[in-house]
Amino acid sequence: MLAGAAWGTILSGAGAQELVTKDLVGKPDAPKSLVLRLAGDGPNSPDPDWAAGYAKLFGDFIAKHPDWKFEMQTMSNDIGQEQARMLEQVKSGRGPDCAAVDSFQLALFKSSKVLKPMTAYFKPEEVSDLFPYVQQGIKGDDGEIYAWWYSTDLRVLYRNKSVVPEAPKDWSELKKAALASVDEGTEGFLFNGSRYEGTVFDWLSNFWSQGGQLVDDKGKPVFAAGENRAKILKAIGYYKDLVDSGAAPKRVTTIGNYNDLNAAAAAGTTALFVGGNWQLAQLKNTLDEDEYANWTFDQIPGPTADARSTGTGGWTLASFTDDREKTEMCATVAREIYAGPGTALQQNLPTAKALFTKFDVYKTPEFQKFGELLQYGQARPGVPIYPEISNQLQIAMGDVLSGTKTPEQALDAAAAAVDAAYKRL
Repeated sequence: MLAGAAWGTILSGAGAQELVTKDLVGKPDAPKSLVLRLAGDGPNSPDPDWAAGYAKLFGDFIAKHPDWKFEMQTMSNDIGQEQARMLEQVKSGRGPDCAAVDSFQLALFKSSKVLKPMTAYFKPEEVSDLFPYVQQGIKGDDGEIYAWWYSTDLRVLYRNKSVVPEAPKDWSELKKAALASVDEGTEGFLFNGSRYEGTVFDWLSNFWSQGGQLVDDKGKPVFAAGENRAKILKAIGYYKDLVDSGAAPKRVTTIGNYNDLNAAAAAGTTALFVGGNWQLAQLKNTLDEDEYANWTFDQIPGPTADARSTGTGGWTLASFTDDREKTEMCATVAREIYAGPGTALQQNLPTAKALFTKFDVYKTPEFQKFGELLQYGQARPGVPIYPEISNQLQIAMGDVLSGTKTPEQALDAAAAAVDAAYKRL
C-alpha cells in the first residue's frame, strides 16, 4: 500500500504540487527532462518503506527544480545482465541520460569511453572527504570524475558470542574457534564457496591483507606471478585447510547466496561466517531479540593480527549524455538525493567520512564501527579484465575445495585462462 501510495501521491513543496509516480517525477509538461535509470532504489522500490521515503525525497527535490521532469526506469534484479544491456544501449545511442552503475562494473564503463565528466559539479573538499578507494574508483586516467560513488559496503566476520566469546585475531585463531564451535554442535565457519562473484570478493581480503595484487598499474593480470603467486596460494590454501580440517563444512562449495548464511545463523547451525555489513539489519529482523543479542561482528582476520583488509563495493550514479545541463542535473541528484539522505534511508554505508556524523542512523556504535573498518577497505581493481579474473578464481576455488585439483593446478589453469582473455581485450 505504501509503495502504491508513493507512486500515486501528489506531493507538495515550495508552494507547488509535484507528481511522483512509478514512471515520472515532475510535471508532465516540464520543459526539461532527464531519463533516469535506477536499480530499484527510488520511488519504484519493491520495499514499501523505501518507496515512500524516496517519493518524499524526489518530491521535495523536484519542487526545487520545477522546470525538470524525470522519466523513471528501473532495472531488474539480474544486475549483471542489466548492466551489460545498458552498456550496449549507451554505445548505440539508446541508453538513459543518467543511471546507476554498479561499482563492480564501473571500470568497464570507463574503459568503454561512454561516461561523461562530472568533475565541474563537485567541490574539491567533497572529493577529498571520500574514502581513498572511492576517490580512486570514480576517477579516470585523466583525473576527471566520471561517476559519483554514493553508497558502499564492506565484508566482516559475524560471530555468535555465546559460542565464540572472543574475536579471532588471525587465521589460526579463527580455525581454532571454528573447530571449537563444531564441538558445540555447529557446522563451523561458513562462507560463500560456489561459483559466484561473492565467493571471490569475500575471500580476497585474505590475499589483499598480505599485500597481494591482482593486476599491475597497467591493468595486466599479475596474481599468479612472482610474490603474488606465493600470496594467493597461501590464501587459497587457508580456505582449503579450513575445509580439510573440518573447521568449515564441505558444503561451502554449494553456498552462493548471503541469504543462505543468514538462514544458518537463524537455525543456529553456525556461529561464524563472512558476510556483508547489510546482513546485520537482516539478522536483527530475522532473529528473536535474545538470539540477536548474541551476535556481533569483527574485522576479518588476516594471516597475522596486524594484517587487515576487507572488500568494499557499492553503487555509483553516472551520466551518458552530451547535454551538459543534464549531466549537471545527474550530479545534483547524486549529491542531494543519493549520497546522503537516500543512503541513510536504506541504511547503506556512505562513501564520505562526514556523513557518519551528519545522519542519526550512522551514530550508533555498530555504524561507527563499520565506518572505522572502511579504512581497511579495498575495491575490486578498476580494470576490464577483473570479471574474468573473478570467474576463473571462482572455478579454481571450487576445484580446490572439492579436492579435484591442488591449489597449484587450479591457479595455473586460472592464470592461463585469464592471460588468454587479456590478450583478446
